[in-house]
Amino acid sequence: METRLDTARIRAARDVIDPVFLDTPFYECEALPFDGRVSIKLETANPVRSFKGRGTELVVDGLEGNAAVCASAGNLGQALAWSGRKRGLDITVVASRFATPAKLERIRALGATLELVDGDHELARDRAAEIARTTGVRLVEDSLDLETCEGAATIGLELLSSGVAFDTVLIALGGGAMATGIGHVLKELAPSVDVVCVQPAGAPAMTLSWHERRVITTESTNTIADGVAGRRPIPEVLTDLLQVADDAVLVQESSIITGVRLLATHAGLVAEPSAALGLAALLENPTRFADRHVVTIICGSNVNPPDHHRWLQPPADR
Repeated sequence: METRLDTARIRAARDVIDPVFLDTPFYECEALPFDGRVSIKLETANPVRSFKGRGTELVVDGLEGNAAVCASAGNLGQALAWSGRKRGLDITVVASRFATPAKLERIRALGATLELVDGDHELARDRAAEIARTTGVRLVEDSLDLETCEGAATIGLELLSSGVAFDTVLIALGGGAMATGIGHVLKELAPSVDVVCVQPAGAPAMTLSWHERRVITTESTNTIADGVAGRRPIPEVLTDLLQVADDAVLVQESSIITGVRLLATHAGLVAEPSAALGLAALLENPTRFADRHVVTIICGSNVNPPDHHRWLQPPADR
């Protein structure tokens, strides 16, 4: 297996990442109503309420200069703002005007300059790249930049160091940083574990690309899972993903909403839709996972309270 990632660097990353992001809770959640064993790795109990801080800590540690810019659906921007503020850096985040308001508010609160574009995340990516070209500041590109992947990969090290045996890991798939990072570690150190990536059917570009083994772009996205709603897969990331993923599946919006509700009612957890993709896959194909110990990553909890309240209602009341 050859990817852009390096296990020795991933191990060393733990010495750089602020401990507030490390060693997150990992436990079997017996209350979830599934056959078989389901464990969760909780990546929301930190200052930015997502796994992204693992990667941004590596980015800012190696930053030349005192400024950086990124495009973000919300979570990367919060994490880069948090890591940059701690070190006195100037951070600019470009996001869609239609991004989750709670995420945008938190980016501002963390002291970053927030620029909004009248389009989707891909337009934000283009604008961030333009800012980097014209100003000379570091462009942080989620999933393309190895720091974002290798930071996320430390989750895989923690899963293995727990001493708990498991058969399958369900990983939310967007740009691919978390999937390629965790997948790299598991395929190198525990190759028998199945790495299954999960993406919304309304934002299928990376999953379609994985199955076709070539980059496939889409014209639009239509999903509540805004954190994984990309249209243009990055070729280098797809190459890595093809090495480490055993499968990539698409799930429906109704299953994602049910997953959010199950995490709230049975596990006491606030989860954004991207974090419920693993449960959505369990809901849609229960027989596939019934006899296995499945781990799913609860990767973010940044939601608008009114939206979350609506998702918690039974379908007839929504």
